[in-house]
Amino acid sequence: MDKLYAVVDIETTGNGHKGQKITEISIFIFDGTKVLDEFTTLVNPEAPIPAFITNLTGITQAMVRNQPKFYEIAKKVAEITKDTIFVAHNVNFDYNIIQAEFKTLGFDFKLPKLCTVRLSRKIIPGLNSYSLGNICADEGIPISARHRARGDVEATVELFRRLIQRDDQFIINSFLNPKSRQATLPPLLDKSVVDHLSEKHGVYYFKNTNKEIIYIGKANNIKQRVISHFYDKKKKELSMCMEIADISFTETGSELLALLHESSEIKQYYPKYNRAQRRAGEAVGLFSYEDQKGIIHLAYNRLKLAPNPINKYYTITECRNHLERLCKEFELCPKYCHLQTNVSSCFQYQLKDCRGICCDQESIEDYNLRVKKAIQSVGIGAQNLVISQNGRTENEVGFALILNGIYQGFGYLDKNQAEGLTQPEDYQFFVKPQKDNKDVQRIIAGYLKKQKKLKEPLDEEIGI
Repeated sequence: MDKLYAVVDIETTGNGHKGQKITEISIFIFDGTKVLDEFTTLVNPEAPIPAFITNLTGITQAMVRNQPKFYEIAKKVAEITKDTIFVAHNVNFDYNIIQAEFKTLGFDFKLPKLCTVRLSRKIIPGLNSYSLGNICADEGIPISARHRARGDVEATVELFRRLIQRDDQFIINSFLNPKSRQATLPPLLDKSVVDHLSEKHGVYYFKNTNKEIIYIGKANNIKQRVISHFYDKKKKELSMCMEIADISFTETGSELLALLHESSEIKQYYPKYNRAQRRAGEAVGLFSYEDQKGIIHLAYNRLKLAPNPINKYYTITECRNHLERLCKEFELCPKYCHLQTNVSSCFQYQLKDCRGICCDQESIEDYNLRVKKAIQSVGIGAQNLVISQNGRTENEVGFALILNGIYQGFGYLDKNQAEGLTQPEDYQFFVKPQKDNKDVQRIIAGYLKKQKKLKEPLDEEIGI
């Protein structure tokens, strides 16, 4: 039996994939030459239709109010598409929304798919745009009602008929091959781009047709991670994949350097599909000093005024909250941590619950010992560190540099060059400068803790 195709178009309530509902559906059953059957109807989405969608499609709330809901037409949709190949322009958009509608009814809607965008890119290469409107304009295919389901399906059927006629390389059959991933790739993305992706550690960039970066990610295997996006059914991933037209990448040599590079790039470009990262405000530094009695104090100030900061924060509230936790964990005196100012004794002393130096219950030496332990537990501290990593090649080493507890950036060196460097300060001439911020501090502290290097001697951190 010859193949039957269900050429489909839907109109929806918009707003990306989040809560998107069908307002109109049109299905033409096509045998490659002629249309054998048709089903077209407006659908009550049981949700508001935004004004901009009405302006685009002409479908109003009043038009769908008395129309069937999806569950009322689901049986017809399932019957008419049975044993067919699902065809649409940007197929994953229409297919995934219909599949989601069926899923709410407990039905597993599953058909082989063909995308006329991807087919057109292969069979009619070189066009400036592969939107339905532009392809039809280039091909002289009339569209009777643009952005209405039936009008767009009629145009898609004619486009598909021409693609079948010109397919002398059996491209359509290759797309239907179960081993082929063509149908699952983003419709605007050429397969050759994915084929040439690295399989090493690094950072990758998704770009739209305007070459704008819309997403930045890091991976231990770039190609594997990129492909995983295309199989993810989350709403954000589906929306993003509709826009991916190109992918670039940068190898980093290690996961840590990939994390640091990713964080820096996201803050530079702020891609639309990355979770917004907090912009760094004026930082607050936690520091220590010894008074005339020899008691070690913990205090905080603007980072520029904090000598040899132990740790940095991006709000005073964040700093105070951490300092209060340190007081509780190491039984420090709030007065000497500057959490209570202009007082002769701490609040605990006033409650007669003080067992510390504030009420002369212990020696300065014992109290200072606990303060030192608290300092050792905090973040990176005011250390000079060179965190050695694998390079991008066998003859290269990578590194991240921290001076006085401040992240300086990362870089790469030839192994022979690295042998001549003995102090962390020597590495700053080979570093790619980066801004220090809360996310970077979190990444580095997490790495050091994981590697059990946080409390190791400095000379064990230095070198490659």
